[in-house]
This record gives sequence, structure tokens and C-alpha cells, in this order.
Amino acid sequence: MQRWRGLEDIPQDWGRSVVTIGSYDGVHRGHQLIIGRAVERARELGVPSVVVTFDPHPSEVVRPGSHPPLLAPHHRRAELMAELGVDALLILPFTVEFSKLSPADFIVKVLVDKLHARAVIEGPNFRFGHRAAGNVAVLSELGATYDYEVEVVDLYVTGDAGGGEPFSSTLTRRLVGEGDVAGAAEILGRPHRVEGIVVRGAQRGRELGYPTANVETLPHTAIPADGVYAGWLTAAGERMPAAISVGTNPQFAGTERTVEAYAIDRVGLDLYGLHVTVDFLSYVRGQQKFDSIEGLLVAIGDDVKRARELLDAA
Repeated sequence: MQRWRGLEDIPQDWGRSVVTIGSYDGVHRGHQLIIGRAVERARELGVPSVVVTFDPHPSEVVRPGSHPPLLAPHHRRAELMAELGVDALLILPFTVEFSKLSPADFIVKVLVDKLHARAVIEGPNFRFGHRAAGNVAVLSELGATYDYEVEVVDLYVTGDAGGGEPFSSTLTRRLVGEGDVAGAAEILGRPHRVEGIVVRGAQRGRELGYPTANVETLPHTAIPADGVYAGWLTAAGERMPAAISVGTNPQFAGTERTVEAYAIDRVGLDLYGLHVTVDFLSYVRGQQKFDSIEGLLVAIGDDVKRARELLDAA
């Protein structure tokens, strides 16, 4: 998959293509439907497929300080899009100036002059242009002028976790924030993931017999609610069953939220300085403060046992 950052990276001889535009945070199952249809239509027409997305998130530029928690960083989204068969990914730097483009100017500048769109595939709630004035009706109207077709993909509806809502990043972020990582996985089509570099913490886990990888997560990461989870820790290409703790460590009067993963039954791991990923499978319990270290150790033992059971059953 080709990756371009900015309109100037698009090859000068780029021909017609099928395009879909959106933030696509998380590349969840609804996004997969839209992107998958764009790939399919591109193959039908014998042209490449292109996904257009933005950095930073448009809301941060339009309303500074409102950057939503991210379900996946750009490199992860690119990996997921490549798996769906996308031919090219265009990341547009989203600036104040860019945000002021009218819907018509956006279409001419991006879809017509640079990507030579033959077809545009979007979800029913797609909005674009200054003050989000453009929608699929405007997109279709301008398509008649600029010779591209528009197809709208209806998003499926979630099951029990979403209460019948359409697949959406907003719903997924809410579920993650509530600790319902199983519900989030239902929408994502895979476990929710956080990633980052393993840094040195207070090393209390090591002293207690449960050494953890303290993950310095990427900025704006959507981190699950405080508590204990079952999941997987992946480092240097090895995926290991893990019990994961998220929170401030109230047992030791902590104040900073951390994500710490204990690789179950692994001894002597040295992960400091490595980039790792943590995938969340199931919620085990909420964050607690115990009356004694002995009580904490009993709880950790139970957590590890429960995490092992959940992972074995997965």
C-alpha cells in the first residue's frame, strides 16, 4: 500500500481512482464495510482504491483541547487498511486553513484535481468542508458536475453491547472508557489495543513477585477504565497471555494512571525500552485498595488465575 502525507506526495501521473474519506479511527467493523466496498468497487472498475484521512483529528483544530481518545494510531490504521486491500492511504494535515475550505473547494482540491475520483464511497453520516456543511447529498450533486459516482454504504447495527446503535467510533470509545472491552471488541472486530514503550516504574510488581511491563502509551490513546483485565502482551514478535492493570495504584498512594501488563508464568523477561502492544480481552475487576499487602497479593493471585482461565477459553 502506498502512503502519502499531503497532496504534494500524490504521484503526478496518478489516474482515476475510487476514494473514501473519513477519520476512520479504529477501523472498526462499520469502517471495514465502507473501506471494503471501496476496494471492491475499485477492482470492478480496474482502478486503485484510496483512503483519505486526517492528522491531527479535525476536532482538535476546530475546537482546540477537544481531541478525542484515539482507538488506533495512524500506523495501526494503515496496517488494518492494508489488510483490507487498500492501494493507497492519503493523510492530509488538517490545519485551520484547510478547515475553511468549502465543500466544493474540498472536492475540487482533493477528489478532482489530485485523486481524479471515479467513484466515492461513504457512510450515510459523512460530513465535509467548512463547518461540516457538505454531506452525501452535496457530494452526489457535485459528482454529476465532476464525473464521479457516489455510493452510500449503510452501517450494520451492533448487538447487545451497543444496544442496537450503528457501529461508531464514539460508541467504541464510550465502551472502552467504561471498561467494557468485550463490547468494544464486538464493534472493532478485534480486541482493543494500546501500545508504547516499556519504561521503568516503581518496580513494586517485581518486589511482589509479579513483574509488570509499565507501558508509556501514545498521546491521546483510548485507555480502558481503571481495573484489572485479561489480555495479551506482545513484545519482539511474541504474544504472551497477560493480566493487565490500569489505574493509579491506590495501594501505594499513586496519582498517575498507568497501564501495566504481567506476562503470565513468564520469568526473567527484560522488556525495558521495547515497543510493545497490549490487547484487552476481558474485564476482571475494578481498581481496589486492600487493607494489607497480604490482601493485595491474594487478589493478584486470583486475578492471574482468572485471567488465565479467560484467555484459555478465548
